[in-house]
Amino acid sequence: MAASPDRRAFLQTSAALSATSLVFPHGLPTVSADDARVDPNLVQLDPEIEPVVRLIEDTPRNTLLEEMASRVKKGLPYRDVLASLLLAGVRNIQPRPSVGFKFHAVLVVNSAHLASQAGPDRERWLPIFWALDNFKSAQAQNQKESGWRMKPAAEMKLPPPHSAREAFIRAMDSWDVEAADVATAALARSASTNELFELFVRYGCRDFRDIGHKAIFVANAFRTLATIGRQHAEPVLRSLAYALLAHEGDNPAKRDAEPDRPGRRNIELARRIPPEWRDGKPSLEATADVLAAVRTAASADLSDKVVSLLNGGVAAGSVWDGLFVAAAELLMRQPGIVGLHTLTTLNALHYSHETSDDDETRKLLLLQAASFLPLFREAMKSRGKLADVMIDTLNGPEDVKEHDVGAVFAQLSKDKMAAARTAMGYLRSRPTAARELIDAARLLVFLKGTDAHDYKFSAAVMEDSTHIAPAWRDRFLAASLFWMKGSGGPDSPVAKRTQAAIG
Repeated sequence: MAASPDRRAFLQTSAALSATSLVFPHGLPTVSADDARVDPNLVQLDPEIEPVVRLIEDTPRNTLLEEMASRVKKGLPYRDVLASLLLAGVRNIQPRPSVGFKFHAVLVVNSAHLASQAGPDRERWLPIFWALDNFKSAQAQNQKESGWRMKPAAEMKLPPPHSAREAFIRAMDSWDVEAADVATAALARSASTNELFELFVRYGCRDFRDIGHKAIFVANAFRTLATIGRQHAEPVLRSLAYALLAHEGDNPAKRDAEPDRPGRRNIELARRIPPEWRDGKPSLEATADVLAAVRTAASADLSDKVVSLLNGGVAAGSVWDGLFVAAAELLMRQPGIVGLHTLTTLNALHYSHETSDDDETRKLLLLQAASFLPLFREAMKSRGKLADVMIDTLNGPEDVKEHDVGAVFAQLSKDKMAAARTAMGYLRSRPTAARELIDAARLLVFLKGTDAHDYKFSAAVMEDSTHIAPAWRDRFLAASLFWMKGSGGPDSPVAKRTQAAIG
């Protein structure tokens, strides 16, 4: 199966960036046999990357950034740092009992990478070094909780390549962790990247457990592998399969659990959408209609509405726009951990929708995105009352100065709503305002970010703003400020250490 244009473009861009960016010109240090040797009770990694992973694992947190900066100055390539960071995470951090919390050290790697590639030259190492420090915190937490580390795959139990796909599907459908692990290892050694992606993406979106982190892990894992190389896929995909099988209570295959209901229903609902759904026409009215529906509709009702719009000739992009702006509105109504995940989850589902080559999977991803938003809304209500604000009435002053992006972020430190209104005025003042706002927001995350969600959220909304119709884009960006960093807060200690170490 040929890669989609979106996937081909991403792979080409990633390869070009990783080959030319952030590499110092000196030779690499030599690697001794002891450096490459690994505990036989741990999963084996690519021997060329093992020493760097060991360095990250074994160096104390208070000296890791300085040690990595020294290696970078001696020639350690950016791509090797990125690969080692992800592999250290999947080998040392258990994605249980929740695909979140400490496991954000893994989930954030792709977001840090995207931020690094888009950031200004002088600050491009800041996100990756922040993620290195964050890994050490998560590693310590994992050791305290369980001491879990990924073991080698059970080689004698691996299915043969010709039956690995069927074994994987059977194991995932029955929520069988041990069978899924060996099937994943066999698939990683024999299946194409496209086949792997198409399999994992359907299981990543099938249930609403862990407020979207399963879908996020699927998208971020494959996006990072596209940069660091297929040779690192097996441990990453084993961690991914283990995460996707996280659940509460008894085996979900044997009961009708609420998190599974939208997925089971939407698989059937997707079959009602004819092949011509890709021929739909853009509609600003349909976007507004979806936005209004998210405010009150039940999960099943919203997916029904999406089917009706697609079958009525509305472009899928206009439906996605409605979901994006509705998620941004939810964040405005209750800034917090659940609200921000409406947007990071949509980002992952939309990326997978755009990347998948399977028509049924693309329809399912869109329907799941629609079904999840009312579930997010109700989860937010359980945490407190939602503010009575609407994104389609968010307006700003007419007299914003031409070069006043700094005022937006100064205000953000004091009053989020006032900053959003100022941003609306600024975004309408000049054609380049959106790019300037995004660049300023990204740099503030580099300098002041202290949490994985700062990177995950900002990377998601900055990417998604490029997909949204211009008529809605400004409101989406202004609303996203409710989880951005203002300029009034202190700089991150990790940023200061990185700047001193890199020089």
